[in-house]
Amino acid sequence: MAKVLYLDDDVCIGCETCTRICPKVFHMVSEHKAGIRDPQGDSIEKIEEAMDQCPVACITWDDE
Repeated sequence: MAKVLYLDDDVCIGCETCTRICPKVFHMVSEHKAGIRDPQGDSIEKIEEAMDQCPVACITWDDE
């Protein structure tokens, strides 16, 4: 099964941590919510760093 990047926008607090770590992958869609711009925009290691640094753990891998 392929991994699919998922960001739970109901949980996201808009701290911008993910956008600072992976700006090609994540972007701010509003003042208080991040979104996924390009799920393949950076290395898996950088994306997982953003996951690990997210204070509310709203970024995950989902199985397709």
